[in-house]
Amino acid sequence: MAAHDRTVLAKTNSLLKEKLLRWMPEPGRYPTAIEGFAIARRHDAKELENCVYKPLVAVVLQGSKRSVIGSEEYRYGENHCLVIGVDIPSANHVIVASPEQPFLAVSLDLDKYLITQLAAEIPPAARPENGSYKGMAVAEVDPDVMDAFLRLAELLEKPEQIPVLAPMIIREIHYRLLIGPQGERLRTINTLGTQSNQIAKTITWLRDNYKEPLQVDELARKVNMATSTFHRHFRDVTTLSPLQFQKRLRLYEAQRRMLVENEDAAIAALAVGYESATQFNREYKRQFGEPPHRHVSQLR
Repeated sequence: MAAHDRTVLAKTNSLLKEKLLRWMPEPGRYPTAIEGFAIARRHDAKELENCVYKPLVAVVLQGSKRSVIGSEEYRYGENHCLVIGVDIPSANHVIVASPEQPFLAVSLDLDKYLITQLAAEIPPAARPENGSYKGMAVAEVDPDVMDAFLRLAELLEKPEQIPVLAPMIIREIHYRLLIGPQGERLRTINTLGTQSNQIAKTITWLRDNYKEPLQVDELARKVNMATSTFHRHFRDVTTLSPLQFQKRLRLYEAQRRMLVENEDAAIAALAVGYESATQFNREYKRQFGEPPHRHVSQLR
């Protein structure tokens, strides 16, 4: 990135932090009056959060974070941009944050229909390949994307303008992502008929039906792939096998139920599709390093 762009980026970052801190007096994740636009503030560098990301773009304004998304680790900090094109399990750990210098970030849900619409209007940089793209990436944020996030944040002070201007800025962010380094990734995942798009549809089905017994052969038939081909492309996009993906969905949801709804481990296990509490305990310990009851007590 050129020196001029870095100067512009630093100035935009400073303005954006100043505006957002007014809306985040305490640590937490704050939805906003703009649908899909959220802001976050964290003080505790030890805080660990497991979740299933939906397609989104997130920009770190201050501090840094470590995420294990699928099976790959990403470390990213100030002025880095995380782009996720598919639903994917993630373990997130803020690694640089304090009350004096909190971790700050903004995020926007990505609209696959808007991506598909815009992609049809933008010529691809090269002839698109019918291969699979990994569903996530981290890179330096484009100054124009950061500027669009600043204008989105400024609208929070003018709520009467949100219905007209917010959709325009959100469309611009999608457009700038499509013409940037992550554009071909997003285009391929959202283009009908590509293998990445077929896998993305399967991921959506798995997320909605994670409690059901996993029949990989049947999933492969749904997208007209041989089972071995399906396995390969699923791992290319998610970095996980279909079985690993389903296990993460189940374990993260069971953990949420125990933490938030105070469910007993055996009840949570049944609720997410496990037939055996013993199997659930074994897989939970393998994933998180501790049995469910002890681990949830530590998280509390």
